[in-house]
Formats: sequence, C-alpha cells, structure tokens
Amino acid sequence: MSEHDPWKKLTAEEERVIVNGGTEAPFSGRFVHHAEAGNFYCGRCSAPLYESSSKFDSGCGWPSFDDTVAGAVREFPDADGSRVEIRCARCDGHLGHVFRGEGFTEKNSRHCVNSVSISFRKELREQAFFAGGCFWGIEHLLQLEAGVERAESGYMGGETESPRYEDICRGGTGHAEVVRVTFDPAVVTFETLAKLFFEIHDPTQLDRQGPDVGTQYRSAVFYANPAQQEISAQLISTLEAQGLCIATEVAPAGIFWPAEDYHQDYFERRGVDAACHLRVKRF
Repeated sequence: MSEHDPWKKLTAEEERVIVNGGTEAPFSGRFVHHAEAGNFYCGRCSAPLYESSSKFDSGCGWPSFDDTVAGAVREFPDADGSRVEIRCARCDGHLGHVFRGEGFTEKNSRHCVNSVSISFRKELREQAFFAGGCFWGIEHLLQLEAGVERAESGYMGGETESPRYEDICRGGTGHAEVVRVTFDPAVVTFETLAKLFFEIHDPTQLDRQGPDVGTQYRSAVFYANPAQQEISAQLISTLEAQGLCIATEVAPAGIFWPAEDYHQDYFERRGVDAACHLRVKRF
C-alpha cells in the first residue's frame, strides 16, 4: 500500500489486518456472535459485502458467511499456497479466507472474515459508479437526487495504484473520472439513477465531454452487480432505438480510488451550479 491512502483512516490493528493481510485472534472479534439483522460493509471503503441472512455460526472463531453481495469480493490464491484469500473488490482490503466443501450450509461455502475488516448497519445501502466527463458536475447533480446518501469523485478503470489527479490528466493510467454513489434502494433505484446519468451528460461522445477531451472523460457505467449490468444495457438499447449512437462503456466495477479532497463537493464549496452538465430529457 502506498503512502496515499484515500479511504478511511485505519487504526494500527485495522491496518495490520486490512492492509497487511493479518488475522485477528479467534473469538476476539465483535461480530463473531453478532446476530442482528442488517448488512455488513467493508471496514475501509464502506462497500456492501455481506447480508446478515448469509451469516452462520461455524464455530471457527471468526464471522462466517456462505454468500456475498454480487461482485463485492474477489478471490486470490493465498501466499501459503493452500488457502484462498478474499479481498474487497472496491478497495482491495484483506477480509480473510474462503473455504468450500465443508458442508456447513447448503451453499457449501464459508467466508471466514476478520471482524476488524467489516462494519455493520441495519439499513441496506447500495453503490453505483458512473463516469461522464468531469466528475464535478456528475457528482453535484447525482447528490441532489432523493435517496442518495453520498456522491464521491474518484478514479476507476485503470491499472495504476493510488492514482492522483496529475496522473489522470497526463493520461496513460487508463482511469476514468468516476463518481461513486451510495444510495438507499428503498428510496431510489439504480434504474432511476442510471436514467439521470444518461440525461446529465452526452452519452454519444467518445472519450470526451464537450471541451474536456481524453479517455479519462469517457462515458461509462461500472456495474457493481449483474442487475446493474442488465439495467444499463436495457437503457442503452432504449436510447439506441431513438437513433442515438451510444458510446457509453458498460464494464464491471474495479477498485475505486477516491479523488483528492479538493475535488469533493466542488460546486457546493464554491457556491455555483454545475454548468458543465445540463440535463437533457431522454427517457
């Protein structure tokens, strides 16, 4: 991990586990016997990881889950050569290990997770990732939608770790300027947010938005789960049926790197409107 850590500031113990791949002592974590209904999120970047309905008592001393939120967890061969490590797909934070074939549940899978790697809240929250030119305007307009808890500017879709704005501007990292939207699905749906996204930027422009030119300004939906992928494809088909040539990329979400603090809530802090993104009714 580089010195540029854009997510939550971690305690020494959280850093030992989440960043350096450590393991907390068995039966020491606060979620080992936790049985309250709700949802579990990444302890570093707050991405949704597990629903409480997938949690079960395996007796192993760590919180156990037999299923994940779709697309939320990535698997890697462990350095010891005998286990499979699991990491958050949004920030690459270490969660624990996954074991299969043990017969604990019908799904025959056990995600053995460190309590310090996760957080809990009763309310369900989902996340969506949109790229459509300069992230200032996209963030500002999505943040105004009822049901949106937070919209954050950042970078996604490239290969460089911990990219900075200067790296993005020079090109070559492959990242797009992206907005991460955390929302309450009981108030607003992904489809509603995606429709708004397609109306507040020009999805027909390839690798640009107006005067902003470059692959970092490309139009893209980085889907967090298969349902978001399907909805995005359906909306694009609807627009194409209107005769529009859509340039929007639909790709799986990868690591989200939050942008520097001075990019967050840019228009709100300056007290101006997002003149670079004007809504055009398309649905």
